[in-house]
Amino acid sequence: MFFFPISDDNESNSKPYICYCLIGICCFIFLWQNALPINLNQSAIYNFGVIPAAVLGDQQGLIHPYLTIFTSMFMHGGWMHLIGNMVFLWIFGDNIEDSMGHKKFLVFYLLSGIFAALLQASIDPSSSVPMIGASGAIAGLLGAYLVLHPRANVNVLFWLFIFITVIKVPAFIVLSIWIVSQFFSASMGSEGGVAYFAHIGGFIAGALLIYFFKSPHIRLFQEGNSRSFESTKFSMNGSSNQTEERNFMQEFVDRANKKDKN
Repeated sequence: MFFFPISDDNESNSKPYICYCLIGICCFIFLWQNALPINLNQSAIYNFGVIPAAVLGDQQGLIHPYLTIFTSMFMHGGWMHLIGNMVFLWIFGDNIEDSMGHKKFLVFYLLSGIFAALLQASIDPSSSVPMIGASGAIAGLLGAYLVLHPRANVNVLFWLFIFITVIKVPAFIVLSIWIVSQFFSASMGSEGGVAYFAHIGGFIAGALLIYFFKSPHIRLFQEGNSRSFESTKFSMNGSSNQTEERNFMQEFVDRANKKDKN
């Protein structure tokens, strides 16, 4: 089974120009990375990524270690790393930018990334492995979104064998599952090179900073704009695709009642 957020039902009232710029910069830098020979690409990661032993110690690289906290936010280690981060930035970033304005949003984004990097570095201060990616800063957006729009619906793609279903799931469920999975993965160790504590740090920072960055007229814990657990099912059987709208929870209850009668 595969599931992944693809959009939300929470329209913003302004154009998220900073989100557009961040996505553009990350994509441009990633293409630049991939245009480099492998050895130069690795060198760029080591020079512009966050190395805990350098940030918290006395190691020196091409640029000052503190500056790598910023440069690392715009680099990615692979296509899936980039796409996953940009999709989450696209889904959740516009509403956060709308809640505070463009300039404050950029500061908010960078501060979330800084806190994420410092927490990860403090967990393993002797590590010489570079950290790259926008995940920590984007985790800050997720934390802020949970505080602002817990009941907004996120359209989540579920894929099970030949069935593809998009279900409207409340944000507090989606984001709670996400942050719990980060804590669980962090407790199991950082296998696969994922900086889980950076995700956790960014999420906590965003959930706290939103109180100080949001515009005064923006309410916390806002209501959703659509019904939850409605879904669109795509059934693929050979040459034909069928699509139908239904309430996911109602169908679940109906099936359970039918089973009891039998």
